[in-house]
Amino acid sequence: MAESKRDYYEVLGVSKDADDAAIKKAYRVLAKKYHPDANPGDKEAEAKFKEASEAYAVLSDAEKRRQYDQFGHAAFENGGAGTGGWDFNGGDMGDIFGDIFGDLFGGGFGGRSGRRANAPMKGANLRASVRISFEEAIFGTEKELEMTLKDECTHCHGTGAKEGTTPVTCPKCNGSGQVVYTQQSMFGMVRNVQPCPDCGGKGTIIRDKCPHCYGTGYTQSRKKIKVSIPAGIDNGQSVRIRGKGEPGTNGGERGDLLVEVIVSQHPIFKRQDTNIYSTVPISFVQAALGDTLRIKTVDGEVEYQLKAGTQTDTRIRLKGKGVPFLRNRNTRGDHYVTLVVQVPEKLNESQKEALRAFDDAMKGKPAREKEKKAESFEEKIDETISGLFRKKKKEKKDE
Repeated sequence: MAESKRDYYEVLGVSKDADDAAIKKAYRVLAKKYHPDANPGDKEAEAKFKEASEAYAVLSDAEKRRQYDQFGHAAFENGGAGTGGWDFNGGDMGDIFGDIFGDLFGGGFGGRSGRRANAPMKGANLRASVRISFEEAIFGTEKELEMTLKDECTHCHGTGAKEGTTPVTCPKCNGSGQVVYTQQSMFGMVRNVQPCPDCGGKGTIIRDKCPHCYGTGYTQSRKKIKVSIPAGIDNGQSVRIRGKGEPGTNGGERGDLLVEVIVSQHPIFKRQDTNIYSTVPISFVQAALGDTLRIKTVDGEVEYQLKAGTQTDTRIRLKGKGVPFLRNRNTRGDHYVTLVVQVPEKLNESQKEALRAFDDAMKGKPAREKEKKAESFEEKIDETISGLFRKKKKEKKDE
C-alpha cells in the first residue's frame, strides 16, 4: 500500500531538489551495497535493494518524478490521481539496470546491448606528477616531463597482425565483441551482456602476430613533454594535456595526460585559496613609536608605514599582492600580514634599569629609592674628596 512505503527521497538519502547526478550516485551506492549477488540469502538486503531500485526508477525519470512530487505514491496506484498505474517489475526496470549496473557488475540488464564492444573507443588517460616551487605556482611556469608513450606500430598500422595478414572474425561472437547470457533474476528473465572471452571484446582474433609489436599494435618510446603550468594553480590540482594518453582502440582517439601539480611549502608564506598569509616580527619600540617597515611579498619587498601604538597580532592587508585567479591572472587575491611584537629574551643590567625607569614613568612613580641613595652617596664622595683637596692646599700654604 502507498501509505506503508517510505518517501523515495528518504530511501535514496537525497534532498527533494537533488539533481539527476546526485540521485544516480546515491542509488549506485545503495545498489552496490544491497545487491543480491553481494548478499546471497539475505532477505533484508534484497528488500532494501528492491526499495532503492523502485525509488530510483521514479526519481530518475523526469515525468514520473513530476507525478510523484505532485501526488506522492498514489501517482502509481491503480486508479490513482496520477498515471493510473505503473509496473515496477516490467520493462521500465530493464533500462535502469542496464544504465546503472553496466559498470558495477560487468554486464548489462534487460536486453540493453549498450555500446558495441568493437566500436571506436577513446584511449585511457595517463597520470603523472610534477613538483614546483611556491613562487612558480603563483606566477606560472613551464616544466618538461620524460615519459614512456605508446604509438601505433608502423609495421602493422595498429592491427597487431603480421605484415601481409589480417585479423580474422571471432567465431564465438561473430565479430560483435559481445556474448549474451540469459538468466533468471527476482525481476524476471534478464540478459547479461559481457565482452567476448575469446577476442577480449575486439571482435577479431589475430592468427599471426606482428613481430615488431608482438600483436599489441603499439610500440613504446621515451618522449619529452612540455607542461605549461598556469599562474595561480594550487597544490593537488592537475593540468590536462590533450592527446598524450594511451592510444584509442578500433580507431578511437588518444586519451589525455593528467599532470598533478605538487607545490613545495614556503618558509614564510602560507596560502589559502587566492590569499597569502605571513607573520612579521616587530620590536617593542617600533610598535610604540611607529616605523617604516619593509615587508616581503611574492612581488618583492614593499614599504608599510607602521602606526605608533600598534598592538601585537594586528593584521594588515596588502591588496592585490596575493595569488592570481586561475581564469583571470590579472585579478589577484590579497596578502595578509600579522604583526607580532617580539619580547627580548636577554637583557643586560643597564637595559633592565632603563625598562624599570620606563615602567615607573608610565605609572607616574618617583625615582626609585635605590637610585636616590646612589646619587646621595656619589655626592658625599664628591664632597669628601673636595674637602681633602682643600685641606691639603691649606696645609701647604701654612708651611
